[in-house]
Amino acid sequence: MPRVIEAAVPGFSVEGCLSKMAAALPGRQDQPVVYHLRAGEHRVALNERIGEPLSLRWTGAIACTHCGRATKKSFAQGHCYPCFKRLAQCDTCIMKPETCHFFQGTCREPEWGERHCFQPHIVYLANSSGLKVGITRKTQMPTRWLDQGAIQALPILEVDTRQQSGFVEMLFKEQVADRTNWRAMLKGDVETMDLSAERDRLLTLLADGLNQLRETHGSDAIRLLEQPAQHFHYPVSVFPKKVVSHNFDKQPLVEGVLQGVKGQYLILDSGVINLRKFTGYEIQVS
Repeated sequence: MPRVIEAAVPGFSVEGCLSKMAAALPGRQDQPVVYHLRAGEHRVALNERIGEPLSLRWTGAIACTHCGRATKKSFAQGHCYPCFKRLAQCDTCIMKPETCHFFQGTCREPEWGERHCFQPHIVYLANSSGLKVGITRKTQMPTRWLDQGAIQALPILEVDTRQQSGFVEMLFKEQVADRTNWRAMLKGDVETMDLSAERDRLLTLLADGLNQLRETHGSDAIRLLEQPAQHFHYPVSVFPKKVVSHNFDKQPLVEGVLQGVKGQYLILDSGVINLRKFTGYEIQVS
């Protein structure tokens, strides 16, 4: 396991390749999600830096998060082109799991597929910028919701494989969006909703389609979950009224007063930046 260094002293300066921010639930429900920026082996606690100046400078270097080689361009959030073309985790079926081609014998990495795709997946409703449907591995709750900046989330169905979750999600997409409006999410004016009532409404509307999927995949392949909705709060002191986005590729220096963190975005008084988009970029943080 790589060494992890906490950067917690005033006047700090660290350098390393970005990974997506670590987000963890707080000790109490009334407290905000706990965030750490990850740059190489360094972890920078962000909650305690709200209201303080923060500077991120891209050095111009990018390293593949899988093989470590230098690359001029990042593909699929942090991969060099050879890894992007070779790895199963970069295949189009990850974004569209209903197109899984494992049983055709053409999976790029069958052993990886067995470990990641042939395990329980959850179909959920979330409220990030309004109602949406999504899927995630069972082991990725609640990380998936925190990465999306959801203020509410409710698991509704459990299935056996990623492909099955894709079939269910396609059915739900006939009635509800599957994407987050990231600008609306960052403005912080999203109204809470009764996710349990939305679940019941959608299950009634889609009952015939779900029964057809059960006939195809087995009566116990799609299982109803009875869990309460979860609620999340984020460390934001000021939400932006107008969302201006920073981009390391256009401007290597991003700086300003840190006003909040939500999803995988830093909210600065100078604009916002999606750190996950720049996974593998070597940055200097101060």
